[in-house]
Amino acid sequence: MQAAFYQSELDQPHPGRARTIIKAHPEVRQLMVRNPYTALIAVSLVLIQTASAYGMGKLGFGYWWLSLLIAYCIGAFANHANYVIIHDATHNLIFRSKSWNKMVAIIADLPNLTPGAMGFRVYHLKHHSHQGDYEYDADLANHWEARLVSNKWYRKAIWLMLFPFFQVTRPPRLKAITMWDRWFFVNFACAAAYDAAVVYFCGWPGFLYLVFAFFFSIGLHPVGARWIQEHYTYDFDQETFSYYGPINRVALNMGYHNEHHDLPSIPWSNLPKLRAMAPEFYDNLKYHTSWSRLLFQFVFDKRYSLYSRIERMKQKAESQRAPDTTANQIGSLDLSARPINF
Repeated sequence: MQAAFYQSELDQPHPGRARTIIKAHPEVRQLMVRNPYTALIAVSLVLIQTASAYGMGKLGFGYWWLSLLIAYCIGAFANHANYVIIHDATHNLIFRSKSWNKMVAIIADLPNLTPGAMGFRVYHLKHHSHQGDYEYDADLANHWEARLVSNKWYRKAIWLMLFPFFQVTRPPRLKAITMWDRWFFVNFACAAAYDAAVVYFCGWPGFLYLVFAFFFSIGLHPVGARWIQEHYTYDFDQETFSYYGPINRVALNMGYHNEHHDLPSIPWSNLPKLRAMAPEFYDNLKYHTSWSRLLFQFVFDKRYSLYSRIERMKQKAESQRAPDTTANQIGSLDLSARPINF
């Protein structure tokens, strides 16, 4: 197993590639719009999850197995789609007003039972600007976390199941972030009120359904493999990966991750159009075609650990690289378009 993250002295590839794409295809600017209909999807998904919780509450604890099954087959996809909406709201891609975007994110966050939307907004934007920088990027595991999980299959499976708990341990190590503001407390208050309402109207069996859906949507489930797909690799000539598979239809195109990192001002609904407009920039990149396959591979392949990531050696990279180094390399890469199938 790797004893540390793979060290890179190059800048992250996305800013340079974005400039090159816009220069070659200025028409992609037409895709940089806001999509207010995303808010309607968020409200619909919250209503679906709340109604499902009410139904499970009426059935009672005796039907916990049915609650588990519905949470896995339906609830996880609904909650995951709302994660995507929180993500778009973080980039202010729903409404022009930042406050309205934050409110949509808080609404979409309700079925998750925990107030995570405003914290995500803070550290996710740092992930874009400081990708691979351990002191700023919460997407990298803690060193103690990576050593604890190692590459043992059962530890990786437990890590995926408990991923939300591990994730909240990362922001305290980051520099230059402020998690505690009035929006965080609004998020907390709305989550607490929703949780209390679910317990009151749906009972604890209904609350249990939402707990199941929450953990499946972010952990040991095909949609949970999205966290692995985005930046985990043991082939370090590429650090960001897209997923082009059928689950994108219910995951609001979250698999188009290279496209999103290149031009994060494009909403989820237009990401496939970006790839279609500028195919020469994406057809030569490796990608995934199955989240389910990747989930099993990550768990059972010993080549994968939490250290299977690229860490950016910031000071060396800034002193050694020339402007647009990564952008200039795009045309020289001799990689045939190929899915990562094992």
